Amino acid sequence: MEEQRETLQRIISTLASKNDEIHNFIDMLNQTIQNVQINSSNVISELDDEFDALYSVLDEMRGSMASTIQQEQARKIQALQNQLSNCSNALESSEELLELAAQSLDIKDPVKFSEAARQIKDRVTMASAFRISLKPEVSDSMTHLMVDFTRERHALQTVKFLPVPKAPIIDLAACLVIDNCITVSWRMPEEDSRVDHFVLEYRKTNFDGLARVKDEQSWELIDYIKATEYTLSGLKFDTKYINVRVRACNKAVAGEYSDPVTLETKAFVFDLDNTSSHVNLKVEDSYVEWEPTGGRGQEKVKGKENKSRSGASPKRTSIGGKAPVKGSRDRFAGESYTVLGNNAIESGQHYWEVRAQKDCKSYSVGVAYKTLGKYDQLGKTNISWCIHVNNWLQNTLAAKHNNKTKTLDMPVPDRLGVYCNFDGGQLTFYNAISKVPLYTFRMKFTQPLLPAFMIRCGGLAVSTGLQVPSAVKTLQKNENGLSGSTGSLNNIAQ
Repeated sequence: MEEQRETLQRIISTLASKNDEIHNFIDMLNQTIQNVQINSSNVISELDDEFDALYSVLDEMRGSMASTIQQEQARKIQALQNQLSNCSNALESSEELLELAAQSLDIKDPVKFSEAARQIKDRVTMASAFRISLKPEVSDSMTHLMVDFTRERHALQTVKFLPVPKAPIIDLAACLVIDNCITVSWRMPEEDSRVDHFVLEYRKTNFDGLARVKDEQSWELIDYIKATEYTLSGLKFDTKYINVRVRACNKAVAGEYSDPVTLETKAFVFDLDNTSSHVNLKVEDSYVEWEPTGGRGQEKVKGKENKSRSGASPKRTSIGGKAPVKGSRDRFAGESYTVLGNNAIESGQHYWEVRAQKDCKSYSVGVAYKTLGKYDQLGKTNISWCIHVNNWLQNTLAAKHNNKTKTLDMPVPDRLGVYCNFDGGQLTFYNAISKVPLYTFRMKFTQPLLPAFMIRCGGLAVSTGLQVPSAVKTLQKNENGLSGSTGSLNNIAQ
């Protein structure tokens, strides 16, 4: 019966998971339907705008051409009216002279007739009727202003929707997640010389597989990418995955998005647990500051303390799906000015960095089992390992474990990197800028490890959600590269 119960439980779990996928797909379909309606309205509006613009151009051209025709009409009519006026005046003068000539024929006196005939002859010689042109100055033809839109009409009849670039294909095998960067690589399904640039969108998520509609962050956009590869840098991997999609654009229109891919961005994320911190430490998220005033520093973050007691922020992820460590231990006291991280390391390889403020006089950075006593100082027990920096009189750097100290003859870096390989039994401290190893502890860890910090005078800022740097991974492959950073503390009994 117990075996059947387990089988049924697996079936129920599988069915519930499938139901969740179907719910997510239904949400996606509903969102897609809504997007189709919105996008259809948008393109119809854009179509109306394009035709309105075309109508506007045609109306403007028609008005300009009609004005040209009207000007030509006015010019020709004016010329013909001037010619008509001149002809009318010539005709009137000619008719007058004709009447005078007819009257002169009736004169009987030879002298008077001769004088009248001479005058008429002189007037006829000067008459405008004999000088005027009887051909119209302009023709009535307007064919030189005719238009033929056959070619344009044919062009308009062939107008179609713009050629849309096809969706790119993301090459998942060529994508790379390293050094807090994600390099995304893609290709076109077929060569398209009209593609001008690409648009990449990404968003963080805690869900594997297809992009979801609900409970997701909005897409971040990177525009005008000319190459078929892009590197997203300076990321903080505070979620398990990241969705990525790409689309191609020509000079006028953007194509469909590629199928989104999900890249794993697993990294170790933690906050400082202010419920465990010494009363002289002011703790807020990833920053800790020493305050000689004592309890007043904690009162300032009382609200945050209460929040931490009820559980870690839901946006924080943990190793192996286990819940972050709750603030259920006693506060550190006495000379142990210590605060622990709120997320435990139980397996895998992880990396974080610490930057000390310039006025920081004394601090330790390392890891410890959660059973570290409330009065224990880092490095002075067999369940804590650390690098200690002392800036009181001179800058010194030392590795500490089990109350033994190894002084390190090297400058104190501006930023410390901490690499923990739980399964490999390795804890290495680095100059986080140059990635030069400072010291390595090697031993078998038998309990979950918590990041640990001890500080007196000054402040520490912790950066989490970091990928293990490629330079660190390279050093892990070469044991000789780390041999110089190990020392007599390596063989201390657990």
